[in-house]
Amino acid sequence: MKPALHAMCGRRRGFSLIEILVALVVFAAMAAITWGALGQIARTRSALAAEQDRFGAIVRGMGNLERDLRQAIARPLRGNYGEPVPAVLGFGDRIELSRLGYANPRAEPRSNIERVLYALDNHSLRRGRYAVLDRAAGSVPEWRDLLDHVAEFRLRYLGMDGIWREQWPPRDAAPEELPRAIELRMHLDDFGELRRVLSLPSTIPARGVGARGSIDMPALPPGPMPVLLPSGGRP
Repeated sequence: MKPALHAMCGRRRGFSLIEILVALVVFAAMAAITWGALGQIARTRSALAAEQDRFGAIVRGMGNLERDLRQAIARPLRGNYGEPVPAVLGFGDRIELSRLGYANPRAEPRSNIERVLYALDNHSLRRGRYAVLDRAAGSVPEWRDLLDHVAEFRLRYLGMDGIWREQWPPRDAAPEELPRAIELRMHLDDFGELRRVLSLPSTIPARGVGARGSIDMPALPPGPMPVLLPSGGRP
């Protein structure tokens, strides 16, 4: 009985030092692999979240600009020193326009037309707005940043004659005349070039052309300049 008891006690001994070391090495290798995989997943999720935030900022910035352009209205105004300013004043790298849709939830005694500006400043696309339409001498716009990492911001303007121009309005255009469309090109450091061609609301022509010739529009009565609403627009 004693030899069998000694044999059973020998089989119940713990792991040897070599076995423990091998197990530790295997566990450490598996832990290192798992940690690396978890770290890669965390980095991927962080990169995807950053890309999502960036894409959301681009969509919001472009949405603001497109909304303002599509709500453009033929409303000229007076500048800081009383000079006439056309409804759309555009250059190759900036634009200023009058737009509808200026929300007035508290029913304040003011217009629902807003004067807005877009310009590129230090690789940042910025939107400005004036508190009033016809300005005083000290009127300045309030600016906010819409989109950063913008390498280039370019605009072109399509007239009713079908010609693209780098500036608006042309010399022979009325101050309330809007371009037929605006081409927007914006080059981002991380997303490359974005391009949009946006149609604008048409202004009421001073002379309508029919199949048999031209028809004169009735003359407007004297008084303040009327506000021309775009097709389907609301005051």
